[in-house]
Amino acid sequence: MAMFWKKDKKAGERDYQKERLTMVEEQLRRRRISDPRVLEAMAKVPRHLFVPGDYQNSAYEDRPLPIGEGQTISQPYMVAIMTQSLELKGREKVLEIGTGSGYQAAILAELARAVYTVERISSLTQSAQKVLHDLGYQNIFFRTGDGSKGWPEEALFDGIMVTAGAPDIPQTFKDQLTEGGRLVIPTGPRYTQTLFKLTREGEQFVEEDVTGCVFVPLVGDHGWKEN
Repeated sequence: MAMFWKKDKKAGERDYQKERLTMVEEQLRRRRISDPRVLEAMAKVPRHLFVPGDYQNSAYEDRPLPIGEGQTISQPYMVAIMTQSLELKGREKVLEIGTGSGYQAAILAELARAVYTVERISSLTQSAQKVLHDLGYQNIFFRTGDGSKGWPEEALFDGIMVTAGAPDIPQTFKDQLTEGGRLVIPTGPRYTQTLFKLTREGEQFVEEDVTGCVFVPLVGDHGWKEN
């Protein structure tokens, strides 16, 4: 969890805090987001600091935004519904696949004991690390590499969130999930997927269809092959 928060409004500047609260009320609470801890985290984390300067004034709009390297920061609602699906209580060890801007990792870090995040593009890992360090997070651990392999050296995980679309659900993620743990992953064709939630019960996985979605592809040995 962040140890401190900088004020994000000075005289004459845009009121990002007000925009966050409006985002929570109009985009999240009015839809299916009801977990009070998720709503609190979304109201707290300064999303505009995770997007390029040209897009900061659009940071709280109901849409994904480009962050460079052909990647995006997800729509606020998608971040919230994926986070809510993990059902975090505060003591969990969570794996995130696809660090991207670092925004989702920040939300998870507000809600879990530790977050392990994997990104295949080193420049994104570096920029996310800087923002998260500047915000005071100390419970986020980074790796650059093939996210489709998970992070076997740190398994098992209480929750795994995959922020890229996979052609199917890799067995490697199931293997790294603890008993009772939850996996949230978009799966399906390259340009349109379904968000699934899987809960481990012994060697079985209870599967739930959460919502339709569109994510950038999960590229790697257990995902899509790079073009």
